Amino acid sequence: MLKIGIINGPNLNTLGKRDQKIYGNLTLEEMNHKIESFAKKEDIELTIKQSNFEGEIIESIQQFSSQVDGLIINPAAYTHYSYAIADALRDCPIPVVEVHLSNIFSREDFRGKSVTAPACIGQIAGFGYQSYILAIYALKDILKKQTKI
Repeated sequence: MLKIGIINGPNLNTLGKRDQKIYGNLTLEEMNHKIESFAKKEDIELTIKQSNFEGEIIESIQQFSSQVDGLIINPAAYTHYSYAIADALRDCPIPVVEVHLSNIFSREDFRGKSVTAPACIGQIAGFGYQSYILAIYALKDILKKQTKI
């Protein structure tokens, strides 16, 4: 069974209360339930973590690197300035996809720069919780190809 880890960064625990025009009205728990339901249908085991703390996110990346086949990360605001998270992602031996609920390129100028995305195999942004579903599809395809080589 394919194993994928998901890390959600700061303030994502306030989904459903945050600016709903940007982030939608789903809570983090509701979003996770939708993602887990999809993964179950695809025969994928998910482990989902959320932290508001940079060091905990780095520790999760390091732990996941030996526990799962692929990783999805929404670094949230850390996207734009956490070189420490970017370094942890670069050291991660498994494929990582960066996701964002909103289209970070259509928002404030500073949000258009990601220091973490270059350490990932790709970035998906702007599709709400579907960004995670698309990332699961991408990882599933990439990991399938890796095992055939």
